[in-house]
Amino acid sequence: MRSFQGVASLQGKNFMNIDELTDVELRDLLSLSAQLKKAYSSPSPSVLPRPCEGKSVSMIFQKRSTRTRVSTETGMALLGGHALFLGPQDVQLGVNESMRDTANVLSRFNSLILARVFAHTDVQLLAKHSSVPIINALSDLYHPLQALADLLTLEEHFGKGSLQGKVLTWVGDGNNVLHDLAMGAARLGMHVRVACPVGYEPNGEIMHRVEWHAQRSGGSYVMERDPMTAVAGAHVIVTDTWVSMGQEEEYERRMRDFEGFQVTRRMMEHGAKGSNAGRPACVFLHCLPRHPEEVTDEVFYDPARSLVFPEAENRMWTVMAVMLSLV
Repeated sequence: MRSFQGVASLQGKNFMNIDELTDVELRDLLSLSAQLKKAYSSPSPSVLPRPCEGKSVSMIFQKRSTRTRVSTETGMALLGGHALFLGPQDVQLGVNESMRDTANVLSRFNSLILARVFAHTDVQLLAKHSSVPIINALSDLYHPLQALADLLTLEEHFGKGSLQGKVLTWVGDGNNVLHDLAMGAARLGMHVRVACPVGYEPNGEIMHRVEWHAQRSGGSYVMERDPMTAVAGAHVIVTDTWVSMGQEEEYERRMRDFEGFQVTRRMMEHGAKGSNAGRPACVFLHCLPRHPEEVTDEVFYDPARSLVFPEAENRMWTVMAVMLSLV
């Protein structure tokens, strides 16, 4: 990992979820992301290191995504490597070719395989049969790249190493994004609160691991039903889409079930009071794309509290850190 020293390598591993990282690996990935952001934001691109020169990553996308595709392609180019996009029309996992064969073939052409899939079992099968590292770019259970970007964004706002004891509240659907964000936040000593409607709770087994990490790091995990109770004194309020890709037929029912879960100015004002070094004590995150029923324009476009666009940018620096750590 030339030009970036003191950072643990993930060579020989896959990047599947936050739970599979050690505490040191999680902190080192955040540190490397910050180093990369500082280095590659330099006004002198001609002198930047190209540690992935000669390397390539195949990006398998069963589900479309603006941020994942653009951040990976741009990030790999900055590192000196090449990214190849494979959409549903290019590769149909397990349909026209078995998962095992796809993994074997792509491993012979590429240094890394990044997969954005519906079922987590698909990315597990790729990892089982691939001879190169697999990056989970999203599955129905996990979204670890988003969690890294969120945590980097929070460290930038509150200060590196300052997340211990902070309260992070999730308002909305207990989904894959929540799973990894809660896992990372708990491991960094944050107090995680989740407010979901009945029937939309996060995966119990995964959240049991979140609770375990929270207990050993000095944090905590609680589930609430009332969003206003959950956001009381919170330093971070997070939401996400209420209708994920593939759930379109459930739209009307979900709109009814999530009534009262829209993040509003009143919710934000119910969070932590005061400021942190001149910055608001309570901030807002959303992984995007955003829909107006999830959060009001007043909150989403608040230049002081909303960190959604720095959060989106940090998707690139964190995927760069993951790719560089694996090759």
